[in-house]
Amino acid sequence: MAKQPHLLAEPGDVHDVALLPGDPGRVDRIAAQCEGAETIAENREYKLVNAAYGDRPVTICSTGIGAPSAAIAVEELSRIGVEAFLRVGTTGALQRGIEIGDMVIATAAAKDEGTTGRYEATSIPAVADFAACTALVEKARARGEDVHVGPIATDDAFYAETGAVVDAWEEANLLCVEMEAAAIFALARRKGLRAGAICTVDGNLVEGTQKGETDAEELPAKAKDNVERAIVITLDATTEL
Repeated sequence: MAKQPHLLAEPGDVHDVALLPGDPGRVDRIAAQCEGAETIAENREYKLVNAAYGDRPVTICSTGIGAPSAAIAVEELSRIGVEAFLRVGTTGALQRGIEIGDMVIATAAAKDEGTTGRYEATSIPAVADFAACTALVEKARARGEDVHVGPIATDDAFYAETGAVVDAWEEANLLCVEMEAAAIFALARRKGLRAGAICTVDGNLVEGTQKGETDAEELPAKAKDNVERAIVITLDATTEL
C-alpha cells in the first residue's frame, strides 16, 4: 500500500493505538510524557509521532479543527494499522456547574456536523466504544478526577453557535460541545474499531465564559494544568487497550 496522501505514512509506520489531539502543538506535549518520541511525518494540520508510554507503544496524530480533517485522520490511520483511537482535546461546557478545568468523557456525540451525513443517516448514533470509555473513566477516577461522563455535541460552525442552539443542547442535557468526536466515533464504529474521547473544559457557554475570555488569574486551580492532566489520563487508558 502506498503512503496515505495526507498523513504521508504507510503500514508499519504506526502502532495499534492512536491519541488524537486537534492541535499539532499538543502532539509534542503528549510526546513529552512518553519516551523515544519519533516524528514520522508532518503535513498540513497533521503531525504524526510514535512514542512509548511505559511498555505501551502509541501513535500520536493531530487532526486539526473539525470533523472533516478528523475523518481523514481516522480513515488513513485505520488503513495502515491503527485499531483504537482516543481523542484528547478541549471543549465548551453546556451545563451549569461544569467548571473550567473539569474533565468530560463522552459516551456519545450528537452529529451536529456535516461529515458523518456523507457516511450514514443522522439517526445512526455516534457512540464511544465501551472499553475505551471505561478505560478513560477508570484511569481518571484512579487519579482522583471527578469527571463528567455522558453525551456531548459535535458541531462544525464555531462562530454560529447561537443562543437558541446552545439552549437546545443544554435542554437535551448534553454535557459539552467540541468539533471532532462524532466523526471519530462514527467512523471507528463503521470500521469495527474502538474510539473514545476525553476533553478538558476551557469555557462554559451557558454561563457565558467563552474560550479565551477568562484571565489566567481568574481561573480555578484545576484549570492551571488541565491539559496535562487530560493527557496523562489518556495515556494511562492506552495501557488497557
